[in-house]
Amino acid sequence: MTDIDRRELLKLISSAPVAAGFAWTDVEAREAHAHAQAARATAQRTQTAFKPKFFTAHEYATVRILVDLIIPKDDRSGSATDAGVPEYLDFMMADEPVRQTAMRGGLAWIDRECLRRYDKPFTACAAAERTAVLDDIAWPQRGRPEHTHGTAFFTSFRDLTASGFWTTRMGIDDLQYLGNVGVAEWKGCPEEVVKKLGLTPPSA
Repeated sequence: MTDIDRRELLKLISSAPVAAGFAWTDVEAREAHAHAQAARATAQRTQTAFKPKFFTAHEYATVRILVDLIIPKDDRSGSATDAGVPEYLDFMMADEPVRQTAMRGGLAWIDRECLRRYDKPFTACAAAERTAVLDDIAWPQRGRPEHTHGTAFFTSFRDLTASGFWTTRMGIDDLQYLGNVGVAEWKGCPEEVVKKLGLTPPSA
């Protein structure tokens, strides 16, 4: 990267607090989910790829890798991309300059760190190289001073990814959430659960 690139990066990541940049309301989150689901449905129906409105093609590729490293596919549910989290994030950024600055600056920081270490952007790095970078910014308590911006970004990005995933139908199913389900007969807490909690079952 050139000196101009480095100055632009510093301007991006210092012009807005990351946590404030990623703040959102419940209403905004629901609207973003609705837009994301509609966009995914349209893309599937027309057999075309989703086209982000905020992210550049390179940023969107980075986001897709990042969210799946945070929430990968397992034997219980799909990954963050399967749940539509990248589309959700794109809609969360729409028309919000502060959020856009925080997101763009954080993604630029990760690329800059990969270029410094491996002379290539995050998307071109091997799995072990990506893991090494993220391990250095995934734990705020262990973070180095030179990784402050990266740690702040990744912490907020991880929270946003988790919120995006576990408020989808897939995420709710993954949590095995059973709320809003009628119970015909309440028989009390299962005995094995009571024992596991170290409690004394109520007398009959």
